[in-house]
Amino acid sequence: MQDYSDATLYQLTQQLAQALQSKGLRLVTAESCTGGWLAKCCTDLAGSSGWFEGGIVSYSNQIKQQHLDVQLSTLEKYGAVSEQTVIEMASGAIQNFNADISVAISGIAGPDGGSVEKPVGTVCFAWADKQSVFCNTFHLRGNREFIRRQAVFIALDGLVKKLASTEYYA
Repeated sequence: MQDYSDATLYQLTQQLAQALQSKGLRLVTAESCTGGWLAKCCTDLAGSSGWFEGGIVSYSNQIKQQHLDVQLSTLEKYGAVSEQTVIEMASGAIQNFNADISVAISGIAGPDGGSVEKPVGTVCFAWADKQSVFCNTFHLRGNREFIRRQAVFIALDGLVKKLASTEYYA
């Protein structure tokens, strides 16, 4: 079983920081269901201003549109929890916040809000740089806290893997 402890999140964040610093890149986060938890992990490290541009908690569709350039038509057709939306969130974050790499997260952490098509635990991710975007959807299990913790882990792990190679987390 995967370890999602605070210590593991901290270790992943340290690996991310080292990779970003070695490549001279800056990160921006676009979070919805994680509510800024990923940005908190980044700023828990002293010196994060050298590689972390910042993050936006885009919980409402209005914020997604106004600050991340998510199109209303995308939200209407696919919903806030969709790969199409997180792709636009990740791309908009890079364009609007002067960063080199981004991650976007949108999901249904529960305990309510799920549907047959998108049950509680459905979380969409997009990892982007200035040339490309990769997305993936996960179906996580557990209570609200654990779903969000897993989502932060997946986002960090995906960034570390992206920076360690030329491939995104899949």
